[in-house]
Amino acid sequence: MATVILVRHGRTTANATGLLAGRTDGVSLDQVGREQAAVTAERLSALPVVGVVSSPLERCLQTAQFILDRQAGTPYAPVDPDLTECDYGQWQGRSLSDLATEDLWPVVQSQPSAVVFPGGESMAAMQARSVAAIRRHDAAFEAEYGPGAVWAAVSHGDIIKSILADALGMHLDLFQRINVGPASISIVRYGPNRPSVYATNTDAGDLSWLSNGIHSGDAAVGGGAGHTAP
Repeated sequence: MATVILVRHGRTTANATGLLAGRTDGVSLDQVGREQAAVTAERLSALPVVGVVSSPLERCLQTAQFILDRQAGTPYAPVDPDLTECDYGQWQGRSLSDLATEDLWPVVQSQPSAVVFPGGESMAAMQARSVAAIRRHDAAFEAEYGPGAVWAAVSHGDIIKSILADALGMHLDLFQRINVGPASISIVRYGPNRPSVYATNTDAGDLSWLSNGIHSGDAAVGGGAGHTAP
């Protein structure tokens, strides 16, 4: 299969003030977030990315544009609502410190598979739609560009954590063990036997080795020799 680079949007005004933005309109990258997105775009500029699929929310569209502006070509750049933020319902727009006093908070931390946000979405539904979207786009990019294709998906923290949990074979109840920082890069390849996770939550480092392609197959016993830059 193709290789997907999962990119979280850069820091926003809501992140900086401790608010749960959710799907609120008008939440933009702050100056730090723009700088983070620029660094991520520079890292990805070493690769011929065939597509940049984004959540429809402004912070993701802004981050995606940074990536597109640093690409030599013109990648396909659709917007996919299935990669949008979780619908936090009545939690949206409230401060995290306030939400931490809610009875539902410890359930979110320890048993997210049982969580349905009041007036919003369940975390299980969030994972199901986002994983399905990633796998759908991945198959389409491979069909169009071949198994060496590399593409990016720009989305949100909980969305990317849930996708990584699925790729790692983790139950959703364990996904809070995964950290995904602003403008971070994680790398997944959906091989014929299983997904392989090549990186999580990185904010630095050379990615040019991905231009050689990833050869999926049996896992190397002992860890193998690793990748080499072109």
